[in-house]
Amino acid sequence: MNLIKKFIRDEEGVTAIEYGLIAALIAVVIIGAVTNLGARLKVMFNSVVTALGGTAAT
Repeated sequence: MNLIKKFIRDEEGVTAIEYGLIAALIAVVIIGAVTNLGARLKVMFNSVVTALGGTAAT
């Protein structure tokens, strides 16, 4: 019975799960930011190429 009570009070697993969820959220935010930045850089470089008389990449 004491083992069951100790298991119920143990919060180490919960803390690890919380850290995992926070890390996953941070990863999703970073992936979104990098994807957005890449798209914006592509548009900017295509504008520069076009302004210099070249053909923009697709």
